Amino acid sequence: MKAISQKRRHPIAGIALLLLGLLITGGLYSVASTMNQAEASNTGSSYSAEDITEGEKLFNANCATCHGAGAVGTEDGPTLVGVGAASVNFQVGTGRMPMQMQGPQAQAKPNQFSDEQTAQLAAYVASLGAGPAIPDEQYLDADHEDVDLGNGGTLFRVNCAMCHNAAAAGGALTRGKYAPALAGVSEQHIYEAMLTGPQNMPVFSDANIKPEDKRDIIAFLKQIESQGSPGGASLGSLGPVSEGLLAWTGGLAVLIGFMVWLTSRSS
Repeated sequence: MKAISQKRRHPIAGIALLLLGLLITGGLYSVASTMNQAEASNTGSSYSAEDITEGEKLFNANCATCHGAGAVGTEDGPTLVGVGAASVNFQVGTGRMPMQMQGPQAQAKPNQFSDEQTAQLAAYVASLGAGPAIPDEQYLDADHEDVDLGNGGTLFRVNCAMCHNAAAAGGALTRGKYAPALAGVSEQHIYEAMLTGPQNMPVFSDANIKPEDKRDIIAFLKQIESQGSPGGASLGSLGPVSEGLLAWTGGLAVLIGFMVWLTSRSS
């Protein structure tokens, strides 16, 4: 028993266990890397080699200053490896990227690239690593026969209204940040925003909110947009608070004016 105990405590045994652990860890890492590369290859397989090459040229000329060569990231911009084509299509397609200046968050502005160039940039980034792809057209159709506006409204109020306002009019956040209004935003960009979580927005992957449910949310937002403000001035779409404040302020002003008029008449 003493000999066995000494053998178990022998330094070589510890070294052997350490080497075994390193071999297992290295093997698992190699398998995971291979799987990720295969998935990345499949993600970029829908893009031609020419699109990827042209996208790389555009990236190096316009994006690499902040995001680094190969999109690995720098102090001025995060890595884009694994963000997917959907993220690029949203950020570039809405004009948020490239940014005009550093600030609390990137603001939407006129797109600086054509649709073809945006697709080429998306193709290049998609080829770097697996990530969310641009959504299928079937999930962007707000007039689809299976759309459930009630479900879309419920999902929006539960997941989105606390930042974007119940009427999707947007709202202020902390430290100079804000949730933008959603009127005028394309169906594709709304879906991509849910899928990728830009700025302060959380990510709602297809595992969290199914593609069909995302389509319901988009249909609900488009219904709100088409209705406009049938009751008159929207007053920021803040609901009864702003409406009551306007009525109270307006009524008080009328009352004060009437009192001033009576006083002037009596004098």
